[in-house]
Amino acid sequence: MIDKKITSFVKKHHVLTLATVDGKGMPYVANCFYAYDSQRNLFIFTSDTTTRHGEHMVARPNVALSIPLETRVVGRVQGIQICGIAERGDEEARLCYIKRFPYAAVAPLTLWAVRPTMMKLTDNTLGFGKKLIWESEE
Repeated sequence: MIDKKITSFVKKHHVLTLATVDGKGMPYVANCFYAYDSQRNLFIFTSDTTTRHGEHMVARPNVALSIPLETRVVGRVQGIQICGIAERGDEEARLCYIKRFPYAAVAPLTLWAVRPTMMKLTDNTLGFGKKLIWESEE
């Protein structure tokens, strides 16, 4: 069961940083608007397969995501790091994304869904350096 503090944090934000790697082991990051499907535990975003990170995900679907809360106040530091598997989004993912970003309904969408294998929320509001960790049972 995913701790409600993790899903609450994820639902409050809308931009993630996606980390991929190419065939030579060179990392790359991209920022993407996302929708979170809490029923299926999926992070959904759009990116064409011809982008650098799109090409990486086609060849190597293991990715990492990060969602930070920007703050200079140490006691309010929060952020989540996620490891997962990227796959192409389905119709249910498209509906979830459009619900979050209605203007996307008129655009051609190449959707991706990341199925997390691990999520680690750091939340200093719960105590300095407090971490909540969820790992997939699959």
